[in-house]
Amino acid sequence: MNNSVNSIKTNKMIILGSWLGWALDGYDLVLMLFVISSVSQLFFPAEDQKLSLLATFATYAITLVVRPLGGALFGIIGDKVGRKRAMIFTIVGFSIATFSTGLLPTWQIVGILAPMLLIILRFSQGLFAGGEWGSGAVISMESVPKSSRGVVSGFIQSGFPFGFLIASVTYWIVSVLYQSAAFTETGWRIMFFTGIIPSLLALVLRLKMNESEVWVEKLKQKSIEKTPLKKLVSGAHRKPFFMALIITTGLMYAYYASIGFMPTLLSDYVHLGRSEIAVMMTAATFSSIIGYVFSGWISQRIGRIKTIGIFSALTIVLAIPLMIGLYHTTSIFERIFYSSVLIMIATSGFGPMPAFLSEKFPTQIRNTSAGFVFNSGLIIGAWAPLVAIELASKINWAQPLVFGINLMIGGMIAIIGLKFNPETRDTDLRTMVS
Repeated sequence: MNNSVNSIKTNKMIILGSWLGWALDGYDLVLMLFVISSVSQLFFPAEDQKLSLLATFATYAITLVVRPLGGALFGIIGDKVGRKRAMIFTIVGFSIATFSTGLLPTWQIVGILAPMLLIILRFSQGLFAGGEWGSGAVISMESVPKSSRGVVSGFIQSGFPFGFLIASVTYWIVSVLYQSAAFTETGWRIMFFTGIIPSLLALVLRLKMNESEVWVEKLKQKSIEKTPLKKLVSGAHRKPFFMALIITTGLMYAYYASIGFMPTLLSDYVHLGRSEIAVMMTAATFSSIIGYVFSGWISQRIGRIKTIGIFSALTIVLAIPLMIGLYHTTSIFERIFYSSVLIMIATSGFGPMPAFLSEKFPTQIRNTSAGFVFNSGLIIGAWAPLVAIELASKINWAQPLVFGINLMIGGMIAIIGLKFNPETRDTDLRTMVS
């Protein structure tokens, strides 16, 4: 009885530690989205605001596209020396990078060194954050019964929008305390400093939690894979890797064409103030949290593939009408409705992903595979905001239509990927053959 109780407590600590790290990751990435419009001129001064904005978004994109490298690097660590150690490395690394972003000097003070330092920090943040998802997702899925993987998957994934939610609240508070020039000078820095609080809590949880029993079992059997990345890309698992990559690319593109682009869309195209944007993003992000948990839960009943397919199809069908409604309405309540529904359907396909990718690959290469394929979706998906900005500048008369079509692209890519991936819900994680 005591062993059972201890096991439940241990599993809860693993799940909470994984969820909190993913929340911190969301917090950092979203802070950058919130402050891009305000700080673009501080690091990339230009007469044309669009060029400054594009340069800052490109720096943000660096954080995202370097993530596959982090997913592979820390995935290898997780497969060879343990999921827990990999998670400790990642939380320390990207917490330092987040905090240090708030200390950066601007172009006015150090010239070209300012954007160079920003790029270096965002590169480092992306590298460590890239290893965060894979280790946390895998150890969580390996620590719960098969019947609970769906709902735990949705809960783990909800950590990211929860970080987004906390970032929205922080943005609103800081925007009230530091208005206009004060925000550009000091407020944005305080937002990055606050990230140290959840990172310390996550670190404490990870130091106390146990290693994955599924991985420890392979260690005892002396069947740890020496070259998990090579095994993934050159062996029998290469095709499943690329087929899963199509899905993650579509989901990432839809994510960054919707919630990832939303603060800039509301600020630079709908022309709303910081306080109104913060309120809308808080409501929309809360809807995303509900969507993640729901999609994870329902995937345990109808399957991972069907669940992702339903939300991808809804994204394709509703993207344009919701974007047009959001763009033209003047009611704050209607804006909240349109943005919340749009973000919920565009992001909820991620709910089953921790379970789906953990079920797709064997224990010996699971951490490397899950982390690498999830983050590799960003190689194309991360550029969705830049595509939106560039297209909108060329087709100024039909901006909401352009933004809607851009979002639809993500849903279409995901639908195509689903056609080539079998269902994984009933997979036994312990008995999969490497």
